[in-house]
Amino acid sequence: MSEPGENRTLAAAGAIFGYAVLIGFTDNFVRTIAAEAGLWQFHLVRTLMAVALFALAAPLFGLRLRPVRVRALAARSALHGVAMLFYFGCLAFLSVAQTVAGLFTAPIFVLVLSRFLFGHPLGPVRIAAVAVGFLGVLLVLQPGSTSPLGWASLVPVVAGALYAMGNLATREWCAGESTEAMTLGFFLALGLAGAAGLAVLAVIAPEVPAGADGFILRGWVWPSAAFYGWTFLQAAGSMLAVGLLVKGYQLAEASRVTIFEYVLLPVSAGWSFLLWGESVDGVAALGMGLIVLAGAMIAFRSR
Repeated sequence: MSEPGENRTLAAAGAIFGYAVLIGFTDNFVRTIAAEAGLWQFHLVRTLMAVALFALAAPLFGLRLRPVRVRALAARSALHGVAMLFYFGCLAFLSVAQTVAGLFTAPIFVLVLSRFLFGHPLGPVRIAAVAVGFLGVLLVLQPGSTSPLGWASLVPVVAGALYAMGNLATREWCAGESTEAMTLGFFLALGLAGAAGLAVLAVIAPEVPAGADGFILRGWVWPSAAFYGWTFLQAAGSMLAVGLLVKGYQLAEASRVTIFEYVLLPVSAGWSFLLWGESVDGVAALGMGLIVLAGAMIAFRSR
């Protein structure tokens, strides 16, 4: 056991690496799910599985699932939930590394939003970090005519902005909430969004492209057992990964741990290469390096 305030940086790095390995692996199979089911059904089914797992784990591990401030937790969950709708929607069309690169604009947006919403000052180092980070994202996503999705390849950045707003809400509104309550709220927000999306699609009944191209427009279908297997892996893997992430932040100061999260970029690219044979070109690799550099500048300036 470590004393309060003691930094166990190496152990924290190990926990964050475990989180990255789990998330990088499971998120690579969203494209498999997208081939036969839709985004909204995926989130609804995943939430039902996660709620069942929470119900089993709560008495065994003494989890505190009751929120302290229901409205604040609901608002925070909605922000993170919508961010993940954009994130998972992009996984059907972009590689995990590209989508994660967009999500990792969150620390940059935290700085910008903190400046304009709460008046926190931005020094020259943090301003430079913002510029370096956005340049890195542009190199990884390569929007415009060079990208198969055109300028739509920037959509993961929207996920990063919303995720940043959720992170600010965590600090400002949810300081007294337990990790498990916030995690459950996150899953419930996505489950409700999934149910609402299925209801809307049942009414408008749009024409749905085949395969992964129909991921966002596809309503309820009767998928194969593989869908439920991969979705359960997503639910269990996400819960365990979030637990490792939280543990990492408990083992050392946040300013030390934040930079370790960026290991998710090369780990996701590594899984994509091992599972699908997808490689990262030199421009994208440079962009990843710039994103990591921006994160390091923010983390060390925070210290």
